[in-house]
Amino acid sequence: MARLIPAYDAKNAPIVGSGDKTLNLITFRLICLTASESLTLIEPDHELCLVPFSGTVHVEADGQRFDDLGGRDDVFSGPADSVFVPANRRVALVAVTNCEIGVAGAKVPEDAGGAAFRITPDEVEEVEVGSPETHSRRRIRHILGQRQNGRVRRLLVSELYANPGCWSGYPPHKHDTDDGAEETNHEELYHYRFNPDTGFGGQSCYNEGEAPTTFTTRHGDTFCLDRGYHPTVTSPGHEGYIFTVLAGYTQRGLVQRFEPRHTHLMAAIPGIQGMRDAFK
Repeated sequence: MARLIPAYDAKNAPIVGSGDKTLNLITFRLICLTASESLTLIEPDHELCLVPFSGTVHVEADGQRFDDLGGRDDVFSGPADSVFVPANRRVALVAVTNCEIGVAGAKVPEDAGGAAFRITPDEVEEVEVGSPETHSRRRIRHILGQRQNGRVRRLLVSELYANPGCWSGYPPHKHDTDDGAEETNHEELYHYRFNPDTGFGGQSCYNEGEAPTTFTTRHGDTFCLDRGYHPTVTSPGHEGYIFTVLAGYTQRGLVQRFEPRHTHLMAAIPGIQGMRDAFK
């Protein structure tokens, strides 16, 4: 069952860990370090993507060193500078400045080898969806997307930026069934930020024919989704941000099924097909 985790200080421990009651594949933690502080991380059987939300950090993984990773003031200050780490690798972090790092994980069935690699800001692929007129404009920056096919087993990671007062995940769609080329079964995790951070939003989820359950989302909250349609809205006067993590059960590429009663919106909202193509 989908659930919202209100913001709290997990002190670098997982906010969503292995064996979670909602998600079987995805893990998520926030690592907060002060300048010169260090931390060693390993998540057995999970491939990882380390995305600095703010600040700069040195990362050593799988015998490789990635210096001065990050550099953003916050998530609203440009594309991310990130590192992907295959499963069962030791990761050592040393903060250059005070920093906050989002760590997305996906459980993989076996260690497929491969090497850690960096995803620089100029390798992040951006897709624009919607319009202010349809109250649906958002930009999706793919950190782990199609460009990394063949190098990543399950993990898809992106950052979504919604205009004030706009909807995302809209028209409503789901991805909880493996149905050939029509839909794939993917878990999903959202972590929300707002600019300014007094902002809030609404996160709905529902299965076919059911009344929606809607949560109020605030800065720093996390949402776990295992099934159902899941449109999101951001309060007027605040830019919305969602750190988005997806993991597929049978394939990495995502195929969304849009709710049939809203298919007339597919042509009315610009960029929907481009968004679908970028996740496959």
